Amino acid sequence: MKNENEAFEPSGVLIVNKPEGITSHDVVGKVRRLYGLRRVGHTGTLDPMATGVLVVLVGRAAKAAEYLMNDRKSYVATLRLGTVTDSGDTTGKILSQTDQIPDEAALQAVLANFRGTIEQVPPMYSALKIGGQKLVDLARRGVTVEREPRKITIFRLEAFPTGEKSDYRLEVDCSGGTYIRTLCEDIGAALGCGGTMASLCRTETGGFRLETAHTLDELEAMTAEERLALLCPVEMLFADLPALRLSPFFEKLIRGGCAVSEAKLGCAAPVGARVRLQTGSGAFFALGEVVEGEEGLAVKAVKTFVL
Repeated sequence: MKNENEAFEPSGVLIVNKPEGITSHDVVGKVRRLYGLRRVGHTGTLDPMATGVLVVLVGRAAKAAEYLMNDRKSYVATLRLGTVTDSGDTTGKILSQTDQIPDEAALQAVLANFRGTIEQVPPMYSALKIGGQKLVDLARRGVTVEREPRKITIFRLEAFPTGEKSDYRLEVDCSGGTYIRTLCEDIGAALGCGGTMASLCRTETGGFRLETAHTLDELEAMTAEERLALLCPVEMLFADLPALRLSPFFEKLIRGGCAVSEAKLGCAAPVGARVRLQTGSGAFFALGEVVEGEEGLAVKAVKTFVL
């Protein structure tokens, strides 16, 4: 009975324009209520002060969350020079301030050091866990722990004056795992005046853009049918992966948990590679992965999204 219910359960990807002042978990709670579903998740947490694109996974799509945390992302942020806070943004306690702000030319020169692949130390005020505890929970108790620097990639980084001497509009395209608040702090430190993040909006993640996102107020005003029509196919989450179309025979084997050799499927991908598994008619039903099989490399389903 459970499988029958799941087969008819609404499933898909909802792009929400998260407002300032609430958590990503709060958004999930509202979507659960609006769609009448318990199984709802999200990818790429946004802090309460942040706005913009939040990818919400509805129904069986929630099973994709663990595979989608490192998508390329784009942000627009406000860098405030001359201010340092304990949280890295303007919601925190001010630790130092100065009105000795370097000019735009100095800022532009420094930005070159932050483009490309760099190392970044995750901030204490983050959802990252160390020893099973969120760093932000430790930070709120006044505890600071050592964090290992991680490699990130800044594909594009531009700064534009805002009319305020201390404030600049930052436009950032980066890899997943990049902390914009830390970027603002590091830029300020490199300039010698300190810096903090005064605002943040995520404009794109995983190919989903802000222009296609809906506010919670818009969702509230819709009928149930209109909300269902907004759900994007789960397959869009894996659009960058190659598709593998299966005959009914091999589809049945893979749905049953078997690994089918690449030679039989006409596939040639390395161990660990992932593929979109499709029915003979081209309908997506699962995420597949290449594994070591009894007859060499084989493909098996790692997550099934359509029963």
